[in-house]
Amino acid sequence: VKQRVENELYFKGLFEAHPDGYGFLRSNYFPSFSDVYVSPPIIRRFGLRTGDIVAGPVHKPQRDNEKYPSLVNVSSINGVKINGYLKRQIFENLTPYYPTRRIVLETPGCNIALRVIDLIAPLGRGQRGLIVSAPKAGKTTLIKEIAKSISKNYPEIELLILLIDERPEEVTDMKNSVAAEVVSSTFDQPPENHIRVVELVLERAKRLVESGKDVVVLLDGITRLTRAYNLLSSSSGKTLSGGLDPAAIKGPKKFLGGARSIMNGGSLTILATALIDTGSRLDQVIYEEFKGTSNMELILDRGFAEQRIFPALDINKSGTRKEELLYTPEEHKKIWALRRFIGNLEPSEALQRLIEMLTQTKSNEELLKSIVTENGR
Repeated sequence: VKQRVENELYFKGLFEAHPDGYGFLRSNYFPSFSDVYVSPPIIRRFGLRTGDIVAGPVHKPQRDNEKYPSLVNVSSINGVKINGYLKRQIFENLTPYYPTRRIVLETPGCNIALRVIDLIAPLGRGQRGLIVSAPKAGKTTLIKEIAKSISKNYPEIELLILLIDERPEEVTDMKNSVAAEVVSSTFDQPPENHIRVVELVLERAKRLVESGKDVVVLLDGITRLTRAYNLLSSSSGKTLSGGLDPAAIKGPKKFLGGARSIMNGGSLTILATALIDTGSRLDQVIYEEFKGTSNMELILDRGFAEQRIFPALDINKSGTRKEELLYTPEEHKKIWALRRFIGNLEPSEALQRLIEMLTQTKSNEELLKSIVTENGR
């Protein structure tokens, strides 16, 4: 954001460091001619990190060999006014812990899928989740509904939606549907753009967590991101089944690995979609590589979608690790009683029975009150 204050040009933008020591303030997540150059002394003096939102006075190019305006001083970093080096936490040094603060997705009159997730695979602040889906099983719609719910129930949470290798019209629809920052690199962009945007969004999220904030990043999707890394990775000399280079997994795993709940601090929650049953062996191998890294999984079943059963969630395969930390003891008992009941049914019958129970009640609280556990409560 450029503005003139008392005849001096000010600029506020996203800082991105260059490996050679200098950096730029960007208007958004992509380079442009309106970017502002940041010199190495300024970076060292104020301890700037990639992903910071930096504001300060700038000078227009003074010489013929200067292409960009340059930052003269720093007025604020991530909204905090400063006059020198800003001491702050380092994300990698923060202590991670299991998610214990629940994100309730249910809202009055919400999509029934959100109520199913609350009961079957609860979401906590700091969760690392995968939404595993075949094409046309409803993963993008589910991402949209989750985003709407979080923005409504938790306006204090910093919500970022990341669309990679997606259709432009899908990006527009997401921007028009959700009150959140939507960052995208569409399918007509080169793989370098996909990787660059994802890495910059991760750094932005880390800076927010360092300042004690709760952040949620919704990525659609991890499969296409890994394909981009696979195209650009320098060969490791080994190739996994489907043509996947092991080196291509490092970047996406680093992204997912950023999700964590910080003890006595903020949190970074990441939910990413993963494609299966596409007919591509590569996509299946990518999913298998990430299968053990998440602590929450939502499995969408194409067969349910073809039968027009929505949400097409396989409730027997979906779940959250350490879910007992997110429920009260009484809630946990009743939810286990519910799961035991529907667990004896065929998958599609179990889902239909649960949907029927949900439609007969106005809220999950009402549903759980109606469940009698072994001790008679």
